[in-house]
Amino acid sequence: MSTPPNPEEFYNKLKAQLHDTALWPAEYLYKFIVLSDKEKIKQIGVIFNNLGAVIETKESKKGKYTSVSINVTMKNPEAVIEKYKQVAEKVEGVISL
Repeated sequence: MSTPPNPEEFYNKLKAQLHDTALWPAEYLYKFIVLSDKEKIKQIGVIFNNLGAVIETKESKKGKYTSVSINVTMKNPEAVIEKYKQVAEKVEGVISL
């Protein structure tokens, strides 16, 4: 049996990578996968509302899942991670890529 990943460990590693790979503010591409439920997709959109985000959705071949891609300018790695946490907290069953 493997141990489930520690979210804080993941976020700390991501934060270090973001600091090392970009000059901030920078454009960031979020990718999420959710069940094809209009309400879940809408919840993700609301989290990125008023940020000038470009949001694209694409249904899977069988229509069971929808990928949500969000391109948005973020001010720093901490802001990027905060949005990941908000989506994980508010959208049940979301997969963050």
